[in-house]
Amino acid sequence: MSAKIVMTAEDIRRTLARISHEIIERNKSVDDIVIIGLHTRGVPLAQRLAASIEKYERVRPPVGALDFTRYRDDLDTNRPAVRGTDIPWDIAGKPVILVDDVLFTGRSIRAAMDALVDLGRPKTIQLAVLIDRGHREMPIRADYVGKNLPSARHEDIQVRLTEVDEVDEVAIVTPPSNGNGEKVGAAPRERRVS
Repeated sequence: MSAKIVMTAEDIRRTLARISHEIIERNKSVDDIVIIGLHTRGVPLAQRLAASIEKYERVRPPVGALDFTRYRDDLDTNRPAVRGTDIPWDIAGKPVILVDDVLFTGRSIRAAMDALVDLGRPKTIQLAVLIDRGHREMPIRADYVGKNLPSARHEDIQVRLTEVDEVDEVAIVTPPSNGNGEKVGAAPRERRVS
């Protein structure tokens, strides 16, 4: 398997600073916004965005975590929540920023929006992603994108964060060939369960 590093820790830091400025600019006031990270790597990204917003606005938006496992259309619907949802405040009528590491087919985001709306009706739902790799199967578009990273379907985009992986980087991982020029393990998938 070959891996190519496409974002370093400094790239990620600068990208999150830029996204936090874009969130501030678009929302005019950060007093009411709620930032919700999608398990697993969306949660530390959401926490970093909130810290960055606080640095510039002196207000730290509340940060929650969302587990949308039961809303996935590609998993057994009776499957229990894996990590649990932690959103201890009412989101009704508030601008919600959903945060994820990689936007791929859009199916995870659709499921996350379904889970979110079951908790209350936000004023708006905005999407912030570190990487948009394309290959959409749903009409989902991110409002804030760290990096557009076109990739082949057989490649895996791996976001690694110190809170989970002990390193900050983004890599494109290409599976090895099977000898016939075909990539081994090339089935498309959303990178979700760690």
